[in-house]
Amino acid sequence: MTIDFKGSHCPRSVILYAVFFYIRYGVSYRDLEEIMAERGVEIDHATLNRWVVKFSPLIAEKAQARKRSTAKSWRMVETYIKVRGKWTYLYRAVDRDGQTLDFMLSERRGTAAARRFFKQAVGTNGIPDRIAIDKSGANLAGLQSLNVILKFTRAGRTINIVQSKYLNNIVEQDHRFIKRITRPSLGFKSFHSAAATLAGIEAAHMIRKGQVGQIGISPFKQFAALAE
Repeated sequence: MTIDFKGSHCPRSVILYAVFFYIRYGVSYRDLEEIMAERGVEIDHATLNRWVVKFSPLIAEKAQARKRSTAKSWRMVETYIKVRGKWTYLYRAVDRDGQTLDFMLSERRGTAAARRFFKQAVGTNGIPDRIAIDKSGANLAGLQSLNVILKFTRAGRTINIVQSKYLNNIVEQDHRFIKRITRPSLGFKSFHSAAATLAGIEAAHMIRKGQVGQIGISPFKQFAALAE
């Protein structure tokens, strides 16, 4: 379904350009306001923020639905994102080739959050053959809990669990791009805006890695196509 831009006071192309520039290049809203003004578009930073929060999750959902198939061997570990001056937890998973699988921001870290993330990732990508996690007991318990559910609902098929810090280097490296983009924001002001913005950043990262769209098409055009 095409994303609805009705009610916006600017053309769809302007909104998409502003949102893409913010989630891809790591600028502050004040900087983006100045960049847009240089291009002849007078938009205040508060409006830019509303655009990013509103449209990023919608485009990220499209990116997830359209991304290319991923491998059945996963790597998962969480990282930290500051919201309202406090640390929250961004759960992320990639496959053995570094392709993005799924992500979830959580205010709490623990077995319940890990189980919720694994269920979400499996629901989006299917059941993998194995998942490599770190030495976290909460992540292990969350995955074991999911295996119990799978055993009784998916013809007995379960996920092989591997605990290895070395195998997770690939996802740890992948965190760096997300952190580089979020750093200029100086911390998110609300959990909702953080989750929405991170969804957009993850979508832009998927485009950057070639998971979405056609080879040879500019990243912005691939991003704009997701709104159709």
